[in-house]
Amino acid sequence: MNKNMPLFGTNGIRGIFGKDLSLDFLVDVSKSLGAYYKEGSILVGRDGRNSNNIMFNIITAVLNSSGLDTGDAGLLPTPCLQYATKKNQYVGGIMITASHNPPEYNGVKPIAKDGVELSREDEIMVEEIFRNKSFINSNKIGRNFKEDLIIDSYIGDVLKLVDVDRIKQHKFKITMDLGNGIQALVAPELTKRLGCTVIALNGTVDGNFPGRGSEPTPTNLNLLSSVARETKSDLGAAYDGDGDRSIFCDEQGNIHWGDKTGTLLARYLITEKHPKAKIVCPINTTHVLTKIAQDNDSEVIHTKVGSVEVSREMVKQNAFIGMEENGGFMYGILNQVRDGAMTTALMLDLLASEEKSLSELLSSLPLVYQYKSKFHCSDIGLIKKLMDMVKNHGSPMKIETLDGVKVWFDEESWLMLRPSGTEPLIRIYGESTDELLINSKVNEYTRLVTEILNEK
Repeated sequence: MNKNMPLFGTNGIRGIFGKDLSLDFLVDVSKSLGAYYKEGSILVGRDGRNSNNIMFNIITAVLNSSGLDTGDAGLLPTPCLQYATKKNQYVGGIMITASHNPPEYNGVKPIAKDGVELSREDEIMVEEIFRNKSFINSNKIGRNFKEDLIIDSYIGDVLKLVDVDRIKQHKFKITMDLGNGIQALVAPELTKRLGCTVIALNGTVDGNFPGRGSEPTPTNLNLLSSVARETKSDLGAAYDGDGDRSIFCDEQGNIHWGDKTGTLLARYLITEKHPKAKIVCPINTTHVLTKIAQDNDSEVIHTKVGSVEVSREMVKQNAFIGMEENGGFMYGILNQVRDGAMTTALMLDLLASEEKSLSELLSSLPLVYQYKSKFHCSDIGLIKKLMDMVKNHGSPMKIETLDGVKVWFDEESWLMLRPSGTEPLIRIYGESTDELLINSKVNEYTRLVTEILNEK
């Protein structure tokens, strides 16, 4: 890894295995985590990436040599590892995953004892240990042991949080595009235990992600859309590589971004289960959520982009509901982390409660027009120039700089640009109740960004 780059990105430590994630680098990262955790047992799990077994062996061997015991959680989704870290009272956890990144990537996601990713402050502590090589020496060799039955325990606790009998009565049919990711081990089994008929696509765990890639987006879920429509499924669901995010499609095969379905779930939870509950979400979340929260006497708390930011603020606020536009939804009653399978169970609970189709429920939300895209850029100087350009361009109503730059044109129209923390990208988001306005603004700012990027 570039010694001048931060160790942690938006979500954990990631890079190309064998290049960014060299043997020496992984050893030093593992020693740093050993020095951070100091003592006790650490739960270590992994998703289905091809490099995960060797990374598991390196990380556990180094932790053991630092005197810490390690529990082998096996192959499982990230939220299951987080759940078990908290439930089984481990000192911490480590998930080996690169989430939605391409197959050549991998990563290390450290978990605190409360089952949530390390706070930004704790990440800085780990990075300081890493930079200074202030590792610990131990005369004791820790042991590595198997931690069995995590998935069964997890499914059992998820089922306690929804109305199982009511869901079973509806005999839902659900099409799942598992994307060759690790959620293939959990989501189908969970929904079968809710009485659903499951049609599984790309249901074999494969670190090459041959089906449609590791990240579910509206542009690569055509198969999910067509199969859900042709089989008359009540719901379609797709997951990312490590299973913490979920994207849904309705019975007509329409794919919906996470802020629409997340807003729908948030409305259900604050009206039916948790009146006046706080909702935590990043600053790039749809303004519709804020409107609905205000109508129901709930408060929306905005954070920087990133599930770590949302989850840690949920812990701080003791909030039960959190969400991201990318399909991350957090239900704090189980754990304050995003969780694709838990979210699917909540969606089925909603459908059974309302006795309406997903398309009907979504159509009851206020109408907005959204835009999401990205530009490739790894030049820090150009990124700074872009951000300055956005801040100084035109005469907007308001500018927010909590994360990147968010420009408000009126009370319901905004556009935001921010550099990705996990990939060499600049992401752009836009939303308005006025389709012509947002299209015009997207074209205007896209032209400005393209001009600066072409200067190189």
